[in-house]
Amino acid sequence: MTADTVDRTDGSADEASERRREQRGWYFYDFACSVYSTSVLTVFLGPYLTSVAKAAADADGFVRPLGIPIRAGSVFAYTVSVSIVVAVVVMPLVGAAADRSGRKKPLLALAAYLGAGATAGMFFLDGDRYLLGALLLIVANASLAVSMVLYNAYLPQIAGPEERDAVSSRGWAFGYTSGALVLVLNLVLYTGHDSFGVSESMAVRICLASAGVWWGAFTLVPLRRLRDRRVVRDGAGTVGTGWRQLIATLRDMRRHPLTLSFLLAYLLYNDGIQTVISQASVYGSEELGLDQTTLITAVLLVQILAVAGALGMGRMARSYGAKRTILGSLAVWTLILGAGYFLPSGAPVAFYALAAAIGLVLGGSQALSRSLFSHLVPSGKEAEYFSAYEMSDRGLSWLGPLVFGLAFQLTGSYRDAIISLVVFFALGFVLLARVPVRRAIAAAGNPVPERI
Repeated sequence: MTADTVDRTDGSADEASERRREQRGWYFYDFACSVYSTSVLTVFLGPYLTSVAKAAADADGFVRPLGIPIRAGSVFAYTVSVSIVVAVVVMPLVGAAADRSGRKKPLLALAAYLGAGATAGMFFLDGDRYLLGALLLIVANASLAVSMVLYNAYLPQIAGPEERDAVSSRGWAFGYTSGALVLVLNLVLYTGHDSFGVSESMAVRICLASAGVWWGAFTLVPLRRLRDRRVVRDGAGTVGTGWRQLIATLRDMRRHPLTLSFLLAYLLYNDGIQTVISQASVYGSEELGLDQTTLITAVLLVQILAVAGALGMGRMARSYGAKRTILGSLAVWTLILGAGYFLPSGAPVAFYALAAAIGLVLGGSQALSRSLFSHLVPSGKEAEYFSAYEMSDRGLSWLGPLVFGLAFQLTGSYRDAIISLVVFFALGFVLLARVPVRRAIAAAGNPVPERI
């Protein structure tokens, strides 16, 4: 979305009140959809879809969709990769349609309810229906990615430059709050499923489906409060505009090679981060033999410590600079993978310690990366560069799950699969360390902060 979509206000009390009302509505989409990321993608679906795929596997442990032999344990990772590829294909088309019409809200509603419906449909995932699970995951994950592009595009319209950081942070906090709240409810249902008169499998399916219901129900709040601004464009917004804009921006980045170098480093290490988060529950259940209660509790720990970690890393950045703080976090991520490789089976306390370490570096790694990138963007090109940032982020984040799935496919070991992700953090570290940040900021025409 381009900068000309920003809604101008005259500062009147009525308009300020309306803007705050929209902001409060905007927060609730994060509150609505974050439950999918935590309960479904991070906790329940990986282990459950893997168990369903194993039920459909042959004696050698392979399923054969379209005649292609795939280890049952790789189905979830491969499906996540496919969902991201689908999202990357669809996002520019949806972005172009939103730009052409100026009506993001109907498209947000479509993406949100398509994803929520697919998630609610996971209630019917049982027996050996792994293909149904894979299809629902692809639809839900791709829909979430598309909806987030539309959701983020509202921020310049509902918040002025001076309040944008605060508004964005509140939305992020709303998301973590809902994720933790629903995980607590999931934990109560799952651990007490006998007392509720349901089987363990039924409890998991209820948790999956309830995330879709939650997503759909709370999406009503932003849809009621957000409003569209129609924009007149001269020939813009055709079906290919999204892709043409991305390509044009990447070409422009060639004039700022240091900015591009940082972006490449970010894409690599962020892909590693996203893969660790999405595959951790599979690793915990399949390789370490941990039960679902332990996994839920560990993710709750991550949710709580991620907030504290982000704030703590923010303070560290003020003392040591964002680049050094990010590099330090990447070193910690590498140590986390090494510790995960040697983690003994059936040791929940050690797994909790690993989850705590992840929580402490998770939020800060991504928050500081975004803020550091903002210094490297040429003035007047913020919107298009951050559009490329979002598109490129989604565009490469299929690679980590693919590497994880291939490593397990070839070795049959989740330990080998998890350690294979070290390459993303190592290469990201090297590339980021080589970026002269101060020179990059000056080359972008921006003032260089005293400490960066």
